Amino acid sequence: MNYQEALAWIHSRLKFGIKPGIERMAWMLEQLGNPQENLQAVHVVGTNGKGSVVNNLQHIFTAAGYQVGTFTSPYIVDFRERISVDGQLMPKEDLVTCVDLVKPVVEALPESLETATEFEVISLMMFLYFGRLRPVDLAVIEAGMGGRDDSTNLFQALAVVCPSIGLDHQAVLGETYGQIAQNKAGVLKLGEPLVMAVAQEEARQVFLERAQTVGSPVYEWKQEFTLTTSDNKAMAFRNSSTTIGDLVLAMPGQHQVANAALAIETALLLQDRYPTLDDEAIREGLARAKWLGRTELLRPNLMIDGAHNNESIQALVDLLQKDYGNRKIQILFAAIDTKPIAAMLKKLDKIGQVTVTTFPYYNSLALADYPQGHERVADFRTWLNQVYQEDSADFYLITGSLYFISQVRKELLKNSHQ
Repeated sequence: MNYQEALAWIHSRLKFGIKPGIERMAWMLEQLGNPQENLQAVHVVGTNGKGSVVNNLQHIFTAAGYQVGTFTSPYIVDFRERISVDGQLMPKEDLVTCVDLVKPVVEALPESLETATEFEVISLMMFLYFGRLRPVDLAVIEAGMGGRDDSTNLFQALAVVCPSIGLDHQAVLGETYGQIAQNKAGVLKLGEPLVMAVAQEEARQVFLERAQTVGSPVYEWKQEFTLTTSDNKAMAFRNSSTTIGDLVLAMPGQHQVANAALAIETALLLQDRYPTLDDEAIREGLARAKWLGRTELLRPNLMIDGAHNNESIQALVDLLQKDYGNRKIQILFAAIDTKPIAAMLKKLDKIGQVTVTTFPYYNSLALADYPQGHERVADFRTWLNQVYQEDSADFYLITGSLYFISQVRKELLKNSHQ
């Protein structure tokens, strides 16, 4: 099997949809000798901010000299972003090796357990890779949409980190903040430390109750630790035992302050296990921790951001109002059909001129299904033509689904090279 054939086999599992539950994963991992039991790993759960926390932790521990594996989704440029070591893509030959090993197991699943989904297959590959084929000093594993029933929930974590709980994936996780939090908090196992920045009170209480039930110590943003800006715009982190100053974040936006603080607190909790991690590694890691497709400036007047639900759109709006409020802002938006489109567009309308579009993806929202009142463009490449005008004083924002951002980013970089 070559790389393209291996990738095609993985993607062929998309048709099996989403199936919450860990029974299939447990069975398949057992057949592979339970490689997940070899991991030293952090589990990152929640709604928004997971990828940024993973990215921050990877850069911090890599700066300290450790080999760090990361598991994230979705990808922006290359599928192999999802399973990386020290920010470097999984080599193609390693992906093929993983598929060769997991494919017989996946296809041998008993009928009573049903067929494995794409996300389960990728999770299985990740556990095999970091647990046996390419052992790492630390794995930082981003959960999928859930927690208790998520395919990643089969290892004992050094710490569980939750940056936020929002109303997303409600058809699977539940309609209310509390129901969603019940699912996400379900990853907490006996004694695992919980580091969180859950602002919504109903969801916060669910996490606190779960932590008490399983005996998990809790470290809470703005309670046990803070990250504040001083007069010179550098930041200072403080908890009960330490202060780290002169911190500069690569990622803009107030929401990224909490994500960075979570990463620092988590890193400090693990310092006894990773003794070369020091203040300078934390400074260096956060200063380098850019994240593709998230508040990413491709040019001084062009930002792309995969803000794909109400909470992440609000964080983006806050950033734009603060940093670009004096500019005329042109916005291109596209989303998938499970999102609260009208509410998201209403927030974006407050900061600029919004144009809606669609993109090639199995459940992208059709152009005709957008609410009335916005300019529409059938092909997003048509809208991008104005971005290439060198003399434009406008600020351009492209946002919505991360699957959309992935396609737009490729198109923009292709044209910039030309």
